[in-house]
Amino acid sequence: MARNRSIAVALLLSAAFAGTAAAETALPAAIAAPGETAMLTAHAVGLQLYECKPAADGKLAWTFTAPQATLTAGDKVVGKHGAGPSWELTDGSGITAKAVGNAPGETEKDIPWLKLEVASHKGSGQLADVTTVQRINTKGGVLKGACDREGAGQGMPYSADYVFLKKS
Repeated sequence: MARNRSIAVALLLSAAFAGTAAAETALPAAIAAPGETAMLTAHAVGLQLYECKPAADGKLAWTFTAPQATLTAGDKVVGKHGAGPSWELTDGSGITAKAVGNAPGETEKDIPWLKLEVASHKGSGQLADVTTVQRINTKGGVLKGACDREGAGQGMPYSADYVFLKKS
């Protein structure tokens, strides 16, 4: 019985380490966060919001304005993601951040993977010690092409995983 328990513990530990190594090696260097530890990973489902505005060449084009998404962990809603960019959890903690690195999504229809540096905190919940956010595993969200009415808005469905990290 004790031997079976030891084998089970060894298998669980090796699976945990293998999962961690796989997650770390799969990230592009541009968004890696060496020396930081994941505190929470949340799955986002929502929209990337765009507005029809004149581009540099004067032609109307879709311009990204903000994300709007629900964050879940497991099967539980844990918060929301919005303009800023910002993240707010149901425990009352929140952060805003700025992008400091990016890597292409898997396809041209997928928004980029990002590394974001936290700029401000609020509350004392799970996000209180977060220093970096990674957006990975993106699906969808890209809106390309011309638009025909200035000020028009459109949302493109997307999903992503957000990994909230703190300094080790």
